[in-house]
Amino acid sequence: MLERKQHDTAFEISFFESVLRHDPGFIEVIEILGGLYTKLGRIAEGLKMDRKLVRLQPKNPTAHYNLACSLALSRRNADALRALRRAVVLGYRDLEWMSQDPDLQGLKRNPGFEAIVEQLKPQG
Repeated sequence: MLERKQHDTAFEISFFESVLRHDPGFIEVIEILGGLYTKLGRIAEGLKMDRKLVRLQPKNPTAHYNLACSLALSRRNADALRALRRAVVLGYRDLEWMSQDPDLQGLKRNPGFEAIVEQLKPQG
């Protein structure tokens, strides 16, 4: 079963890479490839897609959030926190997911991460 899933994911990656060669600015394909690369542990390639997406959509909070995740997985915590702060400034608000996202695990004890979480908590 696991072998079948890996084969399917490899096929998807091959397909989407082909689409991207024909249309390098295809936003949805860049998002999908970033997620697939990361899922397979190809963190550097996922980071490349996330950087590309942020260049193409600089005001997209989810793109910045995904970039923060890739940077955190790359153990680039200072850069990850900057990207995460930018995501929040642009409107990212999913505190529940951010708090449990395994991609951000390396940041969770960082005071910068804790400050971002506090900023998103409902005041009251």
